[in-house]
Order: sequence, then structure tokens, then C-alpha cells
Amino acid sequence: MRFFETIADMGHEQVVFCHDKASGYRGIIAIHDTTLGPALGGARFWNYASDEEAMIDALRLSRGMTYKNAVAGLNLGGGKSVIIGDNRTTNREMLFRAHGRFVDSLGGRYVTAEDVGTTVEDMDFVHMETTYVTGIGSKSGDPSSVTAHGVFRAIEASAHQKWGSDELTGRTVAIQGLGHVGFHLATALHLAGARLIVTDIDAARIERVVEATGATVVASDEIFGVQADIFAPCALGGIINDQTIPRLQVGIVAGAANNQLLEARHGDELEARGILYAPDYVANAGGVINVYSELTGWSRERSLRKADEIYETVLSVYQIAKDTGLPTYKAADRVAEQRIAAVRGMIRTWPQYPNKES
Repeated sequence: MRFFETIADMGHEQVVFCHDKASGYRGIIAIHDTTLGPALGGARFWNYASDEEAMIDALRLSRGMTYKNAVAGLNLGGGKSVIIGDNRTTNREMLFRAHGRFVDSLGGRYVTAEDVGTTVEDMDFVHMETTYVTGIGSKSGDPSSVTAHGVFRAIEASAHQKWGSDELTGRTVAIQGLGHVGFHLATALHLAGARLIVTDIDAARIERVVEATGATVVASDEIFGVQADIFAPCALGGIINDQTIPRLQVGIVAGAANNQLLEARHGDELEARGILYAPDYVANAGGVINVYSELTGWSRERSLRKADEIYETVLSVYQIAKDTGLPTYKAADRVAEQRIAAVRGMIRTWPQYPNKES
């Protein structure tokens, strides 16, 4: 892999490889863009097949955070960290304290948070070593309910765009992934009158959702081919690809997973098939809104109101797509890039130099 060419092509400012022998910590921190503010993005703990796979994930996810934060109207740049290893381990304190020390070494350029494979308790360990962490138990905590609320609003907006009404009663939604976000989303959709078809690799998660909503369960690989109105990916990324797109029998793809398109061209293929795609980083911005509230001191109610704005943001992306003839994922990119360019172009005012204490 041509490392410097790759990060240059993707626009990254900094990538840090971290290792702590005592704890066994191996991590990568990717800072994509800090034009709008410090780079914020979660710490993903995953058993990657290779170091290269881990780095690619960090690069893609951090870039996505830049766009997510920009479209959500937050004064934050984009970053992400990945921790390589088995996230089922019970020996977590020293691992995450090591992560905290590496985050702290960046002096606030990157702020970490919870993500796939990590918990609020893990962030408390990180907080022992750095203040550059959000989502800790004593503050905003688990962001999944706010994330799910934003995705629910994105689904309503998509239904309005596709069928002229955001009413979900009688609609069938296929949900892939029933973790914290998937569970909250399933509950909200059930209360809205939707019929659910669900899958997950964890039997206990499936049982919990079935008990709460009466959902129909299918095998993991079958979820792509079920007859439904909406497909909500809420697991890992890259699941909209050459193998799954021909199987989709839905009108809308709108979910919580990051990087749902394996490649950009798959957004074009959804468009060609007449499937409306809610760009993932627009739909799932509720999570970063929740952790941003910790930095700004917003109340939970203020966070939920901000997440409600995802409805209008999604509709505005669809309108731009209609006006320009762009597929929706490119229209969302345009919204983000315009905001970043506007801030980057503002006049800079510098402190007096040399700025010495008397």
C-alpha cells in the first residue's frame, strides 16, 4: 500500500500509529480535517484481519466524520481511532488508559468517544488519562438513543420524499444489526406502526427485539433479499455492494451504519435502480450531536431537538440532488464541502506576535 499517496488522496492531515507493550494496545488515530474544529470521532475496537485493513477503516471512517460533522452544522472536524484486537476481552482498563495517553499526546487535535466494540465504561478509563474524550458515564453517556432518533427522523424524511408522506404505519422495515442503536430504532419504528424484519449475529439481541416488537427474524444473509419498503443497515459498513444491490427489494436505504457504500459507484447503482439512499453520515449524525452536547454543555433535550433537524437536513440533500441531477450521496458531500470551504475561506485574525508573557 502506498501510504502517503493514500492519505494525500483522501485529504488526511495526520495519521498516528500507537503501541503500548505493557497493555498490548495497538491503535491507529486518523485525523482527516480540522478546518471546522478539533477532530472528533469514536474509537472502534475490532479484530481486523490485517494492519492494512485497520488503517483503511480508520481512514474511511475519519473522512466520514469530517462530512458528518460539517453537514450536522457542528464546529468539529473529522477523526477516528481504531484499536486492533478482540473486543470481547475483559482486561480493558490498561488498554483504554493507554488509548487515553496517546489521545492526550495530540493536545486536543483529536477527541475520542464510544464506537463499535467500545462502551461508556471504556471511555471512563480513557478519561483517567485525558480530558479529550466524550461519552463518559458521568456526562452524556451512551449516544445510541439519540443516534437512533436521528435515523428514525431520516427514515421519516425519506418516506416523505419517496411516497409523499412520512407516515410509517403499515410500512415494512428490514433492520440489519440490533445493537444499542438497532434496538432503539426498532422500538421507535414499532411504536410508529411499522412491521419489522430483523437479523443479527447475536441471538440474545434478536430475542430482545422480538420480545419488544414482535419482529420477524431471518438469517443474516437473507436480510438483503427480503421484500420490504425500507432497508435499515445498522451494523458494519460496506454492505451496499455488488453482491447485495441486485438482491435489494426496497424503495429506501436509510440506516445507522457508517460507510454503507462499499464504493462510491454503489451509490450510483442505487440511484439507477430507483432506490432512494439517505447518506449514512447525514442519517446517523445523532450520535455525534449527542457527544458534541458534552463539549458545549447542551441538555439532553437540546440534543434531541438538534437530532430532529436531521429530518430537514435529509430533505435538503434530496432537494439538492433533484436540482443538480446528482445522486444523493454526492449531494450530501456538496453540502459538507461548501460549509468547510466557507469556513476555510474566512479571514484569519492572529494574536500579537511574539505573544510573550510580560
